[in-house]
Amino acid sequence: MSQSRATRVLVVDDSVVARRIISEILNNEESIEVVGSAANGRIALAKIPRLNPDLITLDVEMPEMDGLETLSRIRADFPGIKVVMLSNLTRQGGVATVESLFRGASDYVTKASQMESPEAARAFLREQLVPKINALVGSPGRSSQVRRRKAVVEPISVPVGIVAIGVSTGGPNALRTVLEVLPSDFEVPIVIVQHMPPDFTRSLAERLDALCRIRVFEGRTGGRVSPGTAWVAPGDRHMEIKRVDDGVSLVTRFGPMENSCRPSVDVLLRSVAEHYGPATLAVILTGMGQDGLAGCRMVDQAGGHVLAQDEATSVVWGMPGQIVRAGLAQSILSVEAIGPEIVRCVRSSPA
Repeated sequence: MSQSRATRVLVVDDSVVARRIISEILNNEESIEVVGSAANGRIALAKIPRLNPDLITLDVEMPEMDGLETLSRIRADFPGIKVVMLSNLTRQGGVATVESLFRGASDYVTKASQMESPEAARAFLREQLVPKINALVGSPGRSSQVRRRKAVVEPISVPVGIVAIGVSTGGPNALRTVLEVLPSDFEVPIVIVQHMPPDFTRSLAERLDALCRIRVFEGRTGGRVSPGTAWVAPGDRHMEIKRVDDGVSLVTRFGPMENSCRPSVDVLLRSVAEHYGPATLAVILTGMGQDGLAGCRMVDQAGGHVLAQDEATSVVWGMPGQIVRAGLAQSILSVEAIGPEIVRCVRSSPA
């Protein structure tokens, strides 16, 4: 939609205090208008036709009809409405949030916990929620300004040795679509950065492992980088690779944030480009911001190959859009086409 009018938001939470705080935060933004609130999913579903919201903030844990059931109903009856889940930073919250993303939630924010003051908690929530709402219901990218690198796909001149994927908003479903295509005997390893907090990345890896033919694990220091295995960077830790006597292994570390992210796609891609050079296949999927841009430049300079998700199938065309505008993407593809293209790149590269 165009931003000529404010984004209409329906706030759904069983806590009166939470509804008030979220509404106050959002109503302070010129680009956002809270058009209503609801204490549970049943009330929310009854209000949607009358309020016609562009986006719904939806608490995961509610009585009568919880967030997951409400989300499934919204996706079935009102598929065009964006939904941002609100979740606790716990193992249980991570499991529920990952499930909601696979069910079609647009994004999520985590509730403040153990903050020094109510003001700090409010600021923490605002810093997450407002940019995501603006990105999800913002003006579409101006594709006419996109600078494509070449009109034809460049052939792979060096055998692909590793696939490195960076993704953020909309990532779980995008990763599922891409990774489900890969065969169990996939010839190279895969390393992934999905912007998520601790516990959430573990839940994501476990869910993808159950859905895909390749093995998927949460990254850990010492994990072996081997064919047919994907590693998801753990929340709040950067992930890199290093050469060891008998192969390649992972290193996870705290370190400063990059692009306001930890884990960071740039950190991973720098490490992969350093160790694999032209044998690197980088893939940038849907997400906000520009994490991955500097890393893809290094992959490009090292002679590697870069794929980017197209705007039409991205939840937010931020990260891949940056890659495309910089002229770094050899191929710009729908999310459904990226998995087969990865297989093609790996299997058509010189032996």
